[in-house]
Amino acid sequence: MTAQFRNYLANPLETKAEGDDADPIKALEALGGVINTKLEGFAGELKKIGDRVDTEIAKRNRPGTETKEEGSEVETKAFTVFLRKGREALASDEVKALRVSDDTQGGYLAPAEFSAEIDKNLVQFSPVREAARVGPTSSGSVIIPRRTGKPTGYWVGETETRTATQSAYGQVEIPVDEMACYVDVSNKLLEDAAVDVGAEVAFDLAEEFGRLEGASFVAGDGVKKPLGFMSDTNVAYTPSGSASVIADADGGVDGLIDLMYAMHPFYRSRGVWMANGTTIGKLRKLKDADKNYIWQKSIQEGQPDTLLGRPIIEAPDMPDISGGTYPLVFGDFGIAYRIYDRVGMSILRDPYTQATSGLVRFHARKRVGGRLVRPEAIRKLKIGTS
Repeated sequence: MTAQFRNYLANPLETKAEGDDADPIKALEALGGVINTKLEGFAGELKKIGDRVDTEIAKRNRPGTETKEEGSEVETKAFTVFLRKGREALASDEVKALRVSDDTQGGYLAPAEFSAEIDKNLVQFSPVREAARVGPTSSGSVIIPRRTGKPTGYWVGETETRTATQSAYGQVEIPVDEMACYVDVSNKLLEDAAVDVGAEVAFDLAEEFGRLEGASFVAGDGVKKPLGFMSDTNVAYTPSGSASVIADADGGVDGLIDLMYAMHPFYRSRGVWMANGTTIGKLRKLKDADKNYIWQKSIQEGQPDTLLGRPIIEAPDMPDISGGTYPLVFGDFGIAYRIYDRVGMSILRDPYTQATSGLVRFHARKRVGGRLVRPEAIRKLKIGTS
């Protein structure tokens, strides 16, 4: 607002006095033209600002462009300094940025980006996580209520006595177990700024934790570890029809078809196969009565190969084919098996134990629980005739 306009507002409009040459109406019209010019200038500036905002948004939305929050960058930087030099080298703001683990060992929880790398590697080594339902927990165990008996209805006459019936309920408890390991890293590696220490430690820990998880989710005995779905005695099985191979006695695939259609339609329509690489190699060679391979190669990129129309997952911890074993399992793992993570991962840096060898030891721990909650949702194939 110009000084002329403010002055005009402060002084009421007066009629033109005799001999007064100033015409207030013309002055107001002139002032209106000035205001319009200013507003047009402001509109031009706003358009320039809007164009710059649109350009910045377009840059951030380009494929491959990643944005990081300021807090995430501080956590990642602090965690890297902790890995390289220890807690003593951290600034006060970096100490605050790290999340202290809730265990008595006083380890530091890995920041979000570090944990994400761990999760990615765990999927490679523990494919059960791909198929099972995974969730977090803040307790030492998870109790899942389960209906064990359903009410039964009857057709009755108009005045006939009704039969009493009721549902029955039980529960499944999933204890959360702990696994731990340590990695020794040389001081030279920690001091070398060109090496991504976080990625190196993440890969080593993921490899070991993934090995432990994969073996336990499949065949764990439930003692200080998850109970694997292959170890659960409540899971039913179908014989292959042959005492030593996955095909039946005539070389056909009747056993696989029997297994698949022994499942409830709801589970069958959502089911996946699971076997190790050796078994999958045998499955790819099986043919039906018309000499057509029952294994179907995916016709679309990103989609899995199928066996009898359903996807198959390679799990290295599944057993090999031999008499009396169960090398193949089929079912809806998303309903059947539950995995609960209690602590993502905590790390304790120990620069003293291996100091004479020029090494820094990183102790890592992770708490996870896994158990079959609905055995009827999966079914095993047994090599044998009964």
